[in-house]
Amino acid sequence: MKAKNWDWQIGTRVLADLAKVRSSYARVDELDVSPDGELIAAPVKLEEGSFTACINEERWPDSYEICWFVRFTPAGKLIALVRIDDEWTVAVDGVPWEERFEYVWNPRFSADGSSVAVASKRDNLYGITINGKPWGTTFQGMRDFCISPDGTRSAATVQVAPLAEADVPAFFAGVWSVAVDGKAWNNRFVNAWNPVFSSDGQKVAVEIRTDICDYAIAVDGDPWPSRYGGVWAPICHPVDGGVIAPARLDGAWVLMKDGNQMWDGRYNQLWLQQCSRDGKRVAAVVSPVFGKWTVAVDDVPWRRVFGDMVQQPVFSPDGKHVAAVVKENNRWTIALDGEPVAADFDMIWDPVFSPCGSHVVARAERGGKYLVLYDGRTGRTAYDRLWEPVFSSDGRQVMLRYVRDDKYCRQVVSLNDLLK
Repeated sequence: MKAKNWDWQIGTRVLADLAKVRSSYARVDELDVSPDGELIAAPVKLEEGSFTACINEERWPDSYEICWFVRFTPAGKLIALVRIDDEWTVAVDGVPWEERFEYVWNPRFSADGSSVAVASKRDNLYGITINGKPWGTTFQGMRDFCISPDGTRSAATVQVAPLAEADVPAFFAGVWSVAVDGKAWNNRFVNAWNPVFSSDGQKVAVEIRTDICDYAIAVDGDPWPSRYGGVWAPICHPVDGGVIAPARLDGAWVLMKDGNQMWDGRYNQLWLQQCSRDGKRVAAVVSPVFGKWTVAVDDVPWRRVFGDMVQQPVFSPDGKHVAAVVKENNRWTIALDGEPVAADFDMIWDPVFSPCGSHVVARAERGGKYLVLYDGRTGRTAYDRLWEPVFSSDGRQVMLRYVRDDKYCRQVVSLNDLLK
């Protein structure tokens, strides 16, 4: 769903009367809005044992025993997890997949929204289903899963051998591995977590545990040669495909790439690493000393540290700036290139950079109302609900998707008028 093709005409449109929606159904659950802001949807209860989805005051024609986790894909399609005749499946724009399961959960979308994947359970065995097509093989257990950026492949951490209750020797012999498109790696591990595909979809990396206190990263089934006191979730470099992960080495945390130390810095903690779009820069959340958090960019920590929390860093599109949500004294704000903005909030969400990288917006909450934060300044208008602001492709307009006075509105404003 390309933003440049959306309606960017300045103005506000009321798209749904939520009071009318609530009066029409026995129950209305969590709201979600489409990426282009044209639609708002929610699972609704018609009567006992009958549910469906409502979009802009109109409902899907079919009803289900249960309908929940209603979400828009990046392509603007509406999906829901639904139960039909005591079996579960996924409905896409009101059309259920033909395959039925004991249960489905944890929907994942490809980057362009063309693919929908879920974890699925049938006959007490587990697998992944993409666009209604399940793996040809299933497993006794399954934890995390991911799909490739183009949505054609999937990988999951799976249990590949039976394990009797309290059979500790068998557990430490290794019963976990990774299945890619339903085919398990030959190597087995004590544990495996957080698989991730490379940007081209050809490589899979995962955290592994090989013994009681030994951890590593495995890539396409082969562990890195060294073992560590701990590792965190890997990422793949967006250009060269190298695998980057934090590891605990000799009592400190370091950043590794393909089994070699990437940064010289040694930290009390290091995680949530991210690459710039061009892959030339890397940022991560680090703890220089116990109880203090900040962001390191290319192994250079920000001078400012925070006592409560720092969340995953976000690069500007041009890679020149880094912003992150930070928490100090139980108050939330945004830090840009190491400096927090003056305003603080009860809650704040990830920063959004303009296409040129010169501006940052975010949605925030204070006193039960939602506000727009723009380049460190807070807008005057308060909203009952507010979704992530969206820049136009040229960066001249911002789209706001919000609920105010029980009306769902889509508003496009020029950048200069954003705080008015």
